[in-house]
Amino acid sequence: MSVRLGINPLTWTNDDLPELGADTPLETCLSEGKQAGFSGFELGQKFPRKSEVLGPILDNHGLSLVSGWYSSELLNRSVEAEIEAIQGHLKLLKDLGATAMVYCEVTGCIHGQRETPLSHKPNMTDEQWKEFTSRLNQVADYCQDQGVKIAYHHHMGTVVQTEAEVDRLMEMTRDSVGLLLDTGHLTYAGGDPIAVQKRHASRINHVHCKDMRKAVLTDSLNRDRSFLDSVLDGVFTVPGDGFIDYPTLFKGLKEANYQGWLVVEAEQDPAVAHPLTYATMGHDNLVKLCADAGLSIQK
Repeated sequence: MSVRLGINPLTWTNDDLPELGADTPLETCLSEGKQAGFSGFELGQKFPRKSEVLGPILDNHGLSLVSGWYSSELLNRSVEAEIEAIQGHLKLLKDLGATAMVYCEVTGCIHGQRETPLSHKPNMTDEQWKEFTSRLNQVADYCQDQGVKIAYHHHMGTVVQTEAEVDRLMEMTRDSVGLLLDTGHLTYAGGDPIAVQKRHASRINHVHCKDMRKAVLTDSLNRDRSFLDSVLDGVFTVPGDGFIDYPTLFKGLKEANYQGWLVVEAEQDPAVAHPLTYATMGHDNLVKLCADAGLSIQK
C-alpha cells in the first residue's frame, strides 16, 4: 500500500485570481515543485492542454500528471451535453495516465466573485438534488468506463460545500462518483474532515491537503468575507502549518488502505508566501505525517 505526493500550481499562480503569480512561468512551477520533492502536478491555467505538448514537458521534469479541475454545469445542461463538453479534458487525463478527475458543479458558484460573501452561496432544492445526482451518476459511469474516475470536489461557494451536503451527495450517488476530500474547504465550511473520512472512506479517491490559519478563519467567518478575500488574507496554508488534525486524518487513511495522491493545494498570495519555501514545507510535513501514520510513499 502506498500513496504519492503531488502539488497544485496554486502555490505559484492562481487560476481564480490570475494576477497572483501572473509573471511566473510554468517552468518555474515545475522545476521548483520537483525541487521541493513532489512526484506530480495537477493542472493549472498555464499548462498546455494537448497531451503531445504537455507530456514531454512533464517528462523532462520527471513529473506525472496528477489530475485537473473540471467545471461541471449539470444543473444547466443534459448528460449528453456534459459528456461532450468533458471530452478534451478527459482525453488529456487519460493520455497522460491520470486516473482521477477533480470535478465540481459550478452552476451559480460564487467562489470566483471577490465582492460576494460566502453566505450567498447557491443551494439546490430537493428536486434539483434529484436531477443533479441522477445526471452526475451517468456522467461518472461514463468517465469510469473510460478509465478516469470522478473525484467530486466539495468547494466553498458552490452547491456542495458543507459536510451535510457532502453526505447527501454520497447518499444519492453511485460508487462511480468518487469523493475528493479537501481538508481546508471542509474545515472552512464548518465540517470535520476526520468524520467525513471515516464515513466515506471507501469513496475517497483523491485528497487535497491544505491547512488553515485559525485566527484568519475566525475573522473571515465573523466578517462574512468572500472566498477570494479570505485567500488574500491568508486563510489557507500548507499541511502542518495550521490547526487541522492531520495525524489523526492520516491514520484514518492508512486504516482505509487509501492508495491515491496526497496533493498540497494551498491557495496563498505568492508575493507573501514564498512558493518554494511553502512547497518544501508542505512536502516535508507530508513525508513526516505519512511516516508517522505508516503510509508508504511511492515516488
